[in-house]
Amino acid sequence: MARVSTYLNFMGNTEEAFEFYRTVFGTDYSVPIQRMGEVPADPDGPTLSDEERQMVMHVELPILAGHVIMATDMLSSMNHELRVGNNTTINLEPDTLEETQRLFAALSEGSSDCAP
Repeated sequence: MARVSTYLNFMGNTEEAFEFYRTVFGTDYSVPIQRMGEVPADPDGPTLSDEERQMVMHVELPILAGHVIMATDMLSSMNHELRVGNNTTINLEPDTLEETQRLFAALSEGSSDCAP
């Protein structure tokens, strides 16, 4: 089923923020919180500290009218830097590849920042 969701980035406090959102909206996570340490390490990437391994890789929380907010912790060890412009993303999740391609083409028309 197609959906629109909002993806949020945090610098180490995703779980705290989502526990707050969970109490505000009175809902529960769609899937268990996924931790950084549960994802296979990139052999070319930095070694995560024990603290970073406990940070949130992915979380989903339904809020209102079927809308879902999702989030991750950004990692200093990977040179992530939270700033206006990379802190929020709107996700379009169409039902088909064709609809995805149609939306991408229409939304990127005239843009110089999108790959073909």
